[in-house]
Amino acid sequence: MLDEVELQLAGTGLAFPEGPIAESGGAVLAVEVESGALVRISPDGVRTLVADVGGGGANGAAIGPDGAVYVASNGGFNWLTMEDGSRVPAGFVDAWTHGTIHRVEPHTGEVTELFTHSDGRPLGSLNDVVFDAGGGCYVADTLPDSRIHYAVPGRGEIHIATDQVVTPNGAGLSPDGTQLYISETFTGRIRVFDVTGPGKLVETADLFTHPASGGEGYFFDGLTVDSQGNVIVADLMESAVRVISPDGKDLGLVRTPEPDIMVTCAAFGGPDRRTLYVTSGSRGKLYKAQWPWPGLRLHYEI
Repeated sequence: MLDEVELQLAGTGLAFPEGPIAESGGAVLAVEVESGALVRISPDGVRTLVADVGGGGANGAAIGPDGAVYVASNGGFNWLTMEDGSRVPAGFVDAWTHGTIHRVEPHTGEVTELFTHSDGRPLGSLNDVVFDAGGGCYVADTLPDSRIHYAVPGRGEIHIATDQVVTPNGAGLSPDGTQLYISETFTGRIRVFDVTGPGKLVETADLFTHPASGGEGYFFDGLTVDSQGNVIVADLMESAVRVISPDGKDLGLVRTPEPDIMVTCAAFGGPDRRTLYVTSGSRGKLYKAQWPWPGLRLHYEI
């Protein structure tokens, strides 16, 4: 069925989009890594600014229990324009200090800084955010130290849930919430952790390893999960999203119409959650497609 899935352009002119969030009215929120902004892309593809998040490099986002957008930032990157016109990150800015988690009110654009440290240590280059049913969230911390944080914004609490990861990027929960999936950029692994309590993780066997792993490269970026428990992960090597079943079977690829070495993330939307949105980072584009199965209902949506 994936052979019939075709990505179509839904927005353009974005400054390295990540962390898409589908709104009930048909618009899509996304963070822009290069501009450090939270933006809204209307159903007809018009970009408007929601908030200048600040803190450098807005990189991941999710809706929390209070309806706010929780944005994880990487602290700021340098940028390079490639020969084909695409824009890619080129290392941390010279004055880099730490990543940041902000709360953004999606209707007013009000921004509040929440966390810069976890267990007394500075946050690093943050990525995906996923909330559990209890109002806490897991946050992938990619570099320079690889960690997964667990934050409860409503209580002002954050701690390191595990450091048994290598360049974690994407994060998503299984439909029943008992497993946390983490994609690793440099190893090409989809990691699995049993969730034994809020912010309590036990490492289990990997779900999947990228076919091209074993050498140097950028393999996976962000991920999401559908209602069947399939993991839909951004595959940097293939300019695609790759679909992995809950038992680790490779179900196939859906490639972007224009090749991009920085396909960054995916999210479900639409009234039946059968619309998959995919962010094409270095091309500054948002795509959408009809999906064979509904996406997973997130604990908090707007």
